Amino acid sequence: MPASPRRRSIAVNVGGVMVGGTHPIVVQSMTNTDTANVTATVNQTMALAQAGSEIVRVTVNTEEAARAVPKICETLDKFGVRVPIVGDFHYNGHLLLRKFPDCARALAKYRINPGNVNIGKKHDDNYRAMIEAAVEYGKPVRIGVNWGSLDQSLLARLMDENNQLPEPLDAQQVMRNAIVASALMSAEAAVQYGLPKDRILLSAKVSIVQDLITVYRDLAAKCDYALHLGLTEAGLGAKGIVATTAALSVLLQEGIGDTIRASLTPLPNGDRTEEVIVCQQVLQSLGLRSFTPQVAACPGCGRTTSTFFQDMADQIQTYLRQQMPLWKERYAGVEEMKVAVMGCVVNGPGESKHANIGISLPGTFEEPVAPVFVDGQKTVTLRGDNIVAEFIQILNQYVERKYTQQNTREPALV
Repeated sequence: MPASPRRRSIAVNVGGVMVGGTHPIVVQSMTNTDTANVTATVNQTMALAQAGSEIVRVTVNTEEAARAVPKICETLDKFGVRVPIVGDFHYNGHLLLRKFPDCARALAKYRINPGNVNIGKKHDDNYRAMIEAAVEYGKPVRIGVNWGSLDQSLLARLMDENNQLPEPLDAQQVMRNAIVASALMSAEAAVQYGLPKDRILLSAKVSIVQDLITVYRDLAAKCDYALHLGLTEAGLGAKGIVATTAALSVLLQEGIGDTIRASLTPLPNGDRTEEVIVCQQVLQSLGLRSFTPQVAACPGCGRTTSTFFQDMADQIQTYLRQQMPLWKERYAGVEEMKVAVMGCVVNGPGESKHANIGISLPGTFEEPVAPVFVDGQKTVTLRGDNIVAEFIQILNQYVERKYTQQNTREPALV
């Protein structure tokens, strides 16, 4: 079943990347370096951009970080990395944007959490100052509500009102209502302070999958702003990946969402780019965008006691991802290629025939041969110790032959 039609939202230009409207759903990520460390932040931003992050957010929490932002943007530009940089502000953003105009100008977008400024209190001068900076410098703003830092005065008011009802809602529902109300009220205030609607994006993040789905359904029904999706803290490893996939997939299938992030907790010294790959895979698995050739590989069973096919599948998948930065500029459409690396005769030949190019490796006790199928036709049988290298060579020849003539794009920088 195809996904529902995309919800109609207002398109926003974020440093040259269009978010919302009819534009493709955008993948974004965030650095976890000390922003004041220019070298570390540039290196991680480049890695994220190389992996496919189309927008990268950095923390701007100190004067040192604010001073570093222009240098970070300048260095990235010198390396030819054009990814928009977003500043993440909490508590003191109004001070930093005023004191460091070069930072305010260099950033492609500001992220403001209304719960961590003074909106909703007796005055909202701090929030207004940040919006006015965005107006002055022509920058879009993501108004990012988070249940961990929700406007407490708003929540208290809604709780009081709920208690007066004949049949009060449960506290969790009131919390969800407050999240949506905070996002909409903050957007309305931003418009009143002069920020055009086509420079506003909204997010309303929680950490529980069902709550996230409920909140975004409600928010999507009540506004036409571009929406950023993601659990606020997805978690570690398989838990984080599965929770992110479960939440985002439901909403994206319903046509809700214009840009996404997988907020995974990395292991110590872990690879930050994993969150980019997860987002890409969610979109590609749903058929919403294509980023890299997909490898079908069987899970293995008693017929495949050798780990050879597992090693080969891993090598092929890694090779394809490594080649994509080069291939995507030379071979239009190669990201939609399907590759099969199968482990035995049960489903191997059939699965390989369904792929653009596939190989069926011999299972335990099977004849030690590996037929290769190209566009459904058996073309060659590989044997011996060089099967991986020979298959990669066949793969390269197939890409060059099938996709070269389709390329009409000019080479682009990351």
